[in-house]
Amino acid sequence: MKRRINAIWNGDGSNGKGLLSAQSGAFKEMPYSYKTRFENDNGSLGTNPEELIAAAIAGCFNMKLSFVLNEANFNPEYLNTDAILSFEDGKILSIELYLKGKVPNISEDKFQELANNAKENCPVSGVLNCEILLNTTLL
Repeated sequence: MKRRINAIWNGDGSNGKGLLSAQSGAFKEMPYSYKTRFENDNGSLGTNPEELIAAAIAGCFNMKLSFVLNEANFNPEYLNTDAILSFEDGKILSIELYLKGKVPNISEDKFQELANNAKENCPVSGVLNCEILLNTTLL
């Protein structure tokens, strides 16, 4: 499987602007710029690479966890993960995953064990060179 993203950039680093488009069509010509990356905390002006990485790990982790739970004979009803990426001095330092899950007939300890397994074996986690922290809440 191969996935393609197209990134266009016009201008210099601090004043330039870019557009991102996904092969899937999930986003097309989504704006990104220095301002959307470093000056627009609420994200209303567009996206940035760090936000896309956080989205990738949150989505991948949830999917991996659902498979890990299924393999252990549990059927999740609901998995909700917030990913908070810390970026300082030009480097991604860490990503904190905050998982809330509703999984019938599972203990808190087993849920945490399987969630850690998913975190360690998620394909996106494997390519990131930063600390990944996990906080779990069983609903």
